Amino acid sequence: MKIQSYAFGRIQVDGRTYSRDLVLYPDRVRENWWRREGHLLQVEDLAGIEKEKLERLVIGTGAHGAMQVAPQTRDWLDRMGIAWEALPTSEACRRFNALAEEGRRVAAALHLTC
Repeated sequence: MKIQSYAFGRIQVDGRTYSRDLVLYPDRVRENWWRREGHLLQVEDLAGIEKEKLERLVIGTGAHGAMQVAPQTRDWLDRMGIAWEALPTSEACRRFNALAEEGRRVAAALHLTC
């Protein structure tokens, strides 16, 4: 997976353009990713991610950083042994690409607006 471009509300991944939030796994894209509360990332929003055997989860908090990571989500990721970082989405895209290029097993949960 490689992110070719990101702009408010749009992202291009491996030649395909998306206009809704998504999760990038090492081998696939989960399109139209919805969260229980739009600007608060909760454990249930990441259901199944613990099975992916990830080294790291990069969280794109939106163009202006509006999405927050709930404390229980932070704790849960830590307990699952998944390193994580939350960054504005443009920075998260660059970070995801850098980690993927290093051959790391990384995913990205990306909020494309706000």
